[in-house]
Amino acid sequence: MGRRSRRRRQPFPVEPVEAEIESLTQDGKGVAHIDGKATFVYGSLPGERVRFVYTGRRRKYDEGRVVEVIESSPQRTEPRCSQFGICGGCSLQHQQPEAQVASKQQAMLDALKHIGKVVPEEVMSPLVSESVWGYRRKARLGVRYVPKKGGTLVGFRERGSSFVADIDQCHILHPRVGQLIPQLSALIDQLSIHDQIPQIEMAMGDEECILIFRMLSPPSDEDLMKLAIFAPQHGISIYIQEGGPESIRPLDFEPTTLSYSLPEYDLQLDFLPSDFTQVNTDINRQMVKRAISLLELQPDDRVLDLFCGLGNFTLPLASAAGQVTGVEGDSGLVARGRENALRNAIDNIEFYTANLYETLDNEPWLMQRFNKVLLDPPRSGAVEILEHLPKLGAERIVYVSCYPGTLARDAGILVHEQGYRLKCAGVMDMFPHTAHVESIALFERY
Repeated sequence: MGRRSRRRRQPFPVEPVEAEIESLTQDGKGVAHIDGKATFVYGSLPGERVRFVYTGRRRKYDEGRVVEVIESSPQRTEPRCSQFGICGGCSLQHQQPEAQVASKQQAMLDALKHIGKVVPEEVMSPLVSESVWGYRRKARLGVRYVPKKGGTLVGFRERGSSFVADIDQCHILHPRVGQLIPQLSALIDQLSIHDQIPQIEMAMGDEECILIFRMLSPPSDEDLMKLAIFAPQHGISIYIQEGGPESIRPLDFEPTTLSYSLPEYDLQLDFLPSDFTQVNTDINRQMVKRAISLLELQPDDRVLDLFCGLGNFTLPLASAAGQVTGVEGDSGLVARGRENALRNAIDNIEFYTANLYETLDNEPWLMQRFNKVLLDPPRSGAVEILEHLPKLGAERIVYVSCYPGTLARDAGILVHEQGYRLKCAGVMDMFPHTAHVESIALFERY
């Protein structure tokens, strides 16, 4: 039997190709059709005529990058960052913020229609912030020592690459860190382990800011001294990580308390720098308020908060409901939830640790009844838990989603198999200038 012939990759056309952009993909690329084949063009917008060069060719689709805009869209605007298109931290700075939100809303609706085969009875107005800059309070920044570029680079990775973008500031990070990039680069240049620091993780509450330096080799005493001098000069705290997550520790062995407030509910939530929290404080506050409003809480309600984290929804839910139960797979976050409930003098909450992606046998909270449920799953969605919701007595479900594809899949199950109707849905602009779509939906039992 002869060898199976290997299909040769088609060579890229050398010269730029002209195309009309028809729509946007969910990850912010323009869609064109060249000789009937879908082509995703980075840096283009719907309605534009552009010239692009190919960057990849596959059997079912091709990819490209804009080199010239011949006819621009009225949605187009000048990117604020000089490295836009190179840095992977943003993908939509060339699109006006209002148009970004409209595109995200449409992406959510398209996913619901085509994947879940459902249409919301009402499309809610998007949740947006007054400012779309300096909003990120959590991030992981790459670090790389590059002598040819004069030293250490600190920032997001380049788009589609492991290289670190060469930036002097970041406009989407909170200014405390976004404007500190050159100083961080200079600091690392001075360390003996300047080529052994691959990452800096940022974690910020309402006031305090922590930077976690990942270190592949132990720092010298002189390195530690330089870090200790740098931190107070720039209003930050420095932690170091020499191994796994359990090795994270404050540089001076004095932990910094991170916290954020939910003023509407007179709450303050403390968290550790490695804990999951929402990156955008303003949108988070609006999101919590909308979720609680949609649930229409009454004093005798029993609410189940699944994927509850450290209590971002659980604690404010308890201010209006009779009893709230939070369930989360991370035992550390559950511990923080209990501590936050105690600190805020809330006594009508129970927290449980459970992996919601595994078979749930004999879980005590599954033996109870809940008339209202809040779901806030990760990107993979909540399909494994959906079958339990009708059995628990859930009449009203609020679903907070960070990925429209799994929201749509789960919405289809709730509507077509579980007897719920999709009352309303809308997006929340948690990550301006990126293609990330955060949304919220309300389901009600017939």
